[in-house]
Order: sequence, then C-alpha cells, then structure tokens
Amino acid sequence: MKSLAAVVAVSSLTVSLLCLVACAGAPPPPAAAASTPAPASSAACVPQPSTAGRLRLHVTFTGGVPDAAVDGRLLVAMSSSPDVKNPFEVGMAHMDQLWMAAVDVKNLPQGGATEVDPDALAIPRPFSQAPAGKYRVSARLSREGAPGIAGPVVEQTFDPAHAGTIELTLEEGEPKAPPLADTDGVKFVHVPSKLLTAFYGRPVNLDAAVLLPPSYGTVKGRRYATEYYIPGFGGSLAAFAPRFEQSRKTRADAHYPELVRVILPGMLPSGHHVFADSINDGPWGSALVQELIPALEKQFSLVATPRGRLLSGHSSGGWSSLWVMITHPDFFAGTWSTAPDPVDFRNFTTIDVTPGSTDNFYTNKDGSPRMLMRMGGHDVFSVKQFALFDEVTGKVGALGTFDWVFSPRGPLGAPMHIINPATGEQDPAVQKAWEKWDIHKVLDAGWATLGPKLKGKLHLFVGDADTFHLNESMTLLCDFLKSKGSDAVCEIVPGKDHSTLTGDAKDPTSLTWRIEHEMAAAAGVK
Repeated sequence: MKSLAAVVAVSSLTVSLLCLVACAGAPPPPAAAASTPAPASSAACVPQPSTAGRLRLHVTFTGGVPDAAVDGRLLVAMSSSPDVKNPFEVGMAHMDQLWMAAVDVKNLPQGGATEVDPDALAIPRPFSQAPAGKYRVSARLSREGAPGIAGPVVEQTFDPAHAGTIELTLEEGEPKAPPLADTDGVKFVHVPSKLLTAFYGRPVNLDAAVLLPPSYGTVKGRRYATEYYIPGFGGSLAAFAPRFEQSRKTRADAHYPELVRVILPGMLPSGHHVFADSINDGPWGSALVQELIPALEKQFSLVATPRGRLLSGHSSGGWSSLWVMITHPDFFAGTWSTAPDPVDFRNFTTIDVTPGSTDNFYTNKDGSPRMLMRMGGHDVFSVKQFALFDEVTGKVGALGTFDWVFSPRGPLGAPMHIINPATGEQDPAVQKAWEKWDIHKVLDAGWATLGPKLKGKLHLFVGDADTFHLNESMTLLCDFLKSKGSDAVCEIVPGKDHSTLTGDAKDPTSLTWRIEHEMAAAAGVK
C-alpha cells in the first residue's frame, strides 16, 4: 500500500511486493560485508549434506557493469511458492511464502564475492527458521541512481537450518525503463514548477500522462471534461506507461463516455507525496491546482471550469484524490476515491493514532502480533514484519510515506517517526502533528464551510475485505458523514479486497465502469 496501500501501488497493489512496500524511515544500515576477490562463477547450487551448518549465501558478481566496482544493497529473495518463478516477483497473494535478506556492499569488483548471512537482517524471520522444502532463490543488487544487477534463479530442495553455503551470482544489469514517448493518443507532459523549484532549490517538473479519447481533435472547438487519476504507491509514469494504449482501447471498445484522462504520478524517493502540501515533501497540492492543471488546460482542449475537473484514485491515490477534493472544494466537480489509505485516524489499519492513544503498532492489547495484511480471509503479514521488510529493502515506501507527509521535521532534517522501531510505541508529539492530516477531523472541524461545498462531490468506495483493513477506517468516516446528513456516497463493497475492488474495466457491472459513467454524468458528458 501506500498503500498501506504497500511496496507495494500502484491498484498499485497488484504489482510486485518490492513496488508496494518500503521503509518506515531510514534504518540504521547493517554492517557492510567484506568484499573479497574470487573467480567468477555461475555454477548451479549443489544440494548440501544434512550435516552442513545453517544456510549461508555466497554471491559472486560475474558481470553487468564491465570493469567497474559497484556499491549498493544486496538482496537475496527466497520463495517456496510453486506459482512464482522469480522470488523478487512475489505479489501479495504469496507474501507468506517470501523470505528476503540484505547486506550493504561497497566497491564489489567484477569477479568479487561477498557473503550474506540470511539470519542477520531478514524478513519475515531468520532464514534458518524457514521450513525444509523446495525453494527458488535469487540475488539482486539495488543501486542508488543506477539500474540494478540481477542474477539467475536457482531452484533447490534444502533445509535452511542445515543447508550450508549456497552459491548465487549477479550477472546482468537490469534494463533502464524505455523513454516516455508520445503517441497519437498518449501525450507526456512535464511542466516546470516554480513552487516546487523554490522548495527544493533545484528545477522540479510536474509530470503527467494525458490519455486522449478517440474523437479528440476531430470536432473543431470541442472541449473535454477531464478525469485526474492518481495511482497508488509505486504508480510512476514508467510503471504505467506500457498500459496506457491498452487502457484507451479498452474504453473505446466498451464505448465509455469520452473524457480526457490525466494520470498524475505521486512517487518520490521519499514515497508517495499524496498531493499534499507537507513540510518534508513540499507543496505538491498547491502546485497541482495552481500550475499543472492550468498548464494542461492551456495546452489541451479541456473544460477549464470546476464542472469539467473530476478526481479519482486508488489506495494512496484514493487518499490523495479525497485530500485534494476537501482542500480545494471549489476547484473540482467531485472525487471518486477507491480504497483510500486511512481516512479516520481512530483506525489507522487497526491502530488508533489519535492524540492520547497508547495503541502499539506491533502488538494488540492481549500481546498478540498486530496483523496488517490479509489475503483470502487469513492474515499474511504483521505490522512489525512490514516494517522489517522496509528495513531490509532500505527504501522509503508505504509506511515511510506517512512520516514524510504527516510528521514534523526532526532536528537532523528528516521527518520524525510516529513508531518507535524497537518497541512499536507511538510518539505523542508526532501523534499530535498527525491530527491536521486526519480527514475525519478536518471535515468535522470545517463542516460548516466544507459541508455545503462538498455537496454531491464525495464518492468513496472500499471492499469489506480490504487487504489492509482500510474498510474499518472508512466505516468510521461513513458514520461521521451520515451523522452530518451528508449526501456523500460512501460504500463498503461486500466480498472485495484491495486488488479486486474496481474490477475489469470491460465489465459493465464493475466499479470502474460505474465510476467512469458517474463522472461523465457529473460533467454533463453523454
């Protein structure tokens, strides 16, 4: 999610786990393993005798970046799922069968090798605690600002408690994403932002993809209402670009109402900025309405009035679209937000994070682990495991996003953390700072003004089996809206989870179909 809506967006949550999850903050880096020269080797793993010691991982850098030593975080993933060919591509459905370990390496030369202790920094537990069985194992080097280096997948049956050393290799540089290229129906836009440039002290662009309907440009003077869609965690333009043409074709073949669709990516190195004006990420919300949308309305034939501006989004993008709506209620005709990240902080994926709460992020009041993710009716990942996964991958993502957007800046310039990573306890000062981002409290405090402005504009949906328990937070907000006599559409959809909520766009019974037609009706599009 974010979403919790994790690594993985993005829905943003059907992508690989590494795109959905990241860290709750910058963890203390593990001690780098010594890099020792060794002959290049691509030998397959050999089954280890039962008398060998616990599993160790010996990784040799055989290529990928000629004549250059490399730095980065070395990850080794292991999965027993028969449905997953590469353990780095494990999705949410198989997270309970994923193991991952990490170590930092520096100046690893070609032909050099390093050892990974899969019990030192590992998720969900030390590898030696994994059951015996058939595993697929692979290594990958993640590098800052450069393509990663991957190795082949090794399949072997072993007992991690007695497997001894397994040989892995790093062989091929991962390809860079292809450059974004315009087509007749998809245009990529990069608008220089004065607001963000001033915040960061360097040039910053606002990026978007504009998906044009079939009739665009064929009728002189025609202007189109616009859906501004915000993907969830991991939803970068590069990640979504391969699907844009198919998305246009699907809607055209199904005779959807003709809207221009603008895809608004929200990803930064610090996670999803959720189009908020935050002290750590910058004024992304203001930049959207003051700079990007006016620029788009000048460049394309768009309806440049509130009635022609429609918001939507899923997961972190669902929260984003709702936040943009309530902070700019006169600028848009409405929002259709699906499976938004927590909208009422009395239940932040089962945790009360409002001031005064003593809820622990890691354990329930009875001492049992606080579970975060569920699939098919059973729990698969706890909050503590989720945070540890962040620490292993070493990137800011789903949990870290919340700190970067909601938390005050700490004395060293990084955002403060609401979670004590060692104990799971909450920081009361950070709790208090988070109040201004609690959508329930924002609406409650400003209802006299916001209520009339939001009439007919709120359309909120979540599955009652949401993967991250987001239905529980939404239920509280729905109850609040009902108590205020709001006409908001606030639906908890039976039987749907985070990934299945919106359905197939080709299906006339899907939520996607319904939303697109409701947006068109709100904008007066036939």
